[in-house]
Amino acid sequence: MAQQTATPAARTARAPRSTPKAHAARTRRGPRPRTLVIASVAWLLAAVFLLPYAEMVITALRPADELRDPSYLPHHFAWSNFIDVWHESNLGANLRVTLLVAFGSTLLVLLVALPAAYYTARTRYRGRKLFLLLVLVTQMFQPTSLLVGLYREFYQFGMLNSVWTLVLCNAAFNLAFAIWILTAYIGSIPVALEESGMIDGLSRVGALVRITLPLALPGVVTAMIFTFIAAWNEFVMGLTLSTVPESQPLTVGINSFIGNYTVQWNFLFAGSVIAIVPVVVLFALIERKVVSGLTAGSVK
Repeated sequence: MAQQTATPAARTARAPRSTPKAHAARTRRGPRPRTLVIASVAWLLAAVFLLPYAEMVITALRPADELRDPSYLPHHFAWSNFIDVWHESNLGANLRVTLLVAFGSTLLVLLVALPAAYYTARTRYRGRKLFLLLVLVTQMFQPTSLLVGLYREFYQFGMLNSVWTLVLCNAAFNLAFAIWILTAYIGSIPVALEESGMIDGLSRVGALVRITLPLALPGVVTAMIFTFIAAWNEFVMGLTLSTVPESQPLTVGINSFIGNYTVQWNFLFAGSVIAIVPVVVLFALIERKVVSGLTAGSVK
């Protein structure tokens, strides 16, 4: 008896098809146990990381006479803490200094890192690998190890208690990371795109501005946000190079609420909330481009 071999079309015809009723039945069964476990663990980890911030906000809203109250929530919320901390301290001036330092150092880093990264990514010059290695090695130097020399240098130039001093220092310590990120991202952009633009009449600078920079925007945003956050959170250089309260950044100004014998916890946490809100909002707005920039060059 001859065996008949089913054709692919016949096997496809015999295969059970998923009907809308079957799909609805699978949907009604709910998520799988593995999915539930992963989701529960994720929510638990999120709660662990968010609880300190919730405690910070709650303490910022506590009245002064309820700071030692054992209850988790205050009996009434003192929204005036945010107004008092603004008017009774130099927090407004400190915030202005931090904004100038963060934006100024970020702009300076981009102006220097973009040409350096573009040239390094597009030109195979002698010593290129050594240059990239030195850029990476500079990330190992801590600002605290150079503070004495920096303080003496800026003292001799009469540049202490200056916003531009903090801008230069923050830009210098974040420049290496920006060059490394931008070199990897620009290197992943095909050179043929620039060559086609130059055939159409663009110059090298025109091809960089009109073709490469728009494509490298996720890498630029990644370098920008990390430089901005690093300059925003910097403390040691601001404490050392700025001794006048009005010229100190926000991180140092918040530290002034910690005294020798008492700590103004409500004002301390109110100032901390004011300090973290701009960075959280900025990071939430461009989080996708930051992830894209960090993964640049990982897939060829």
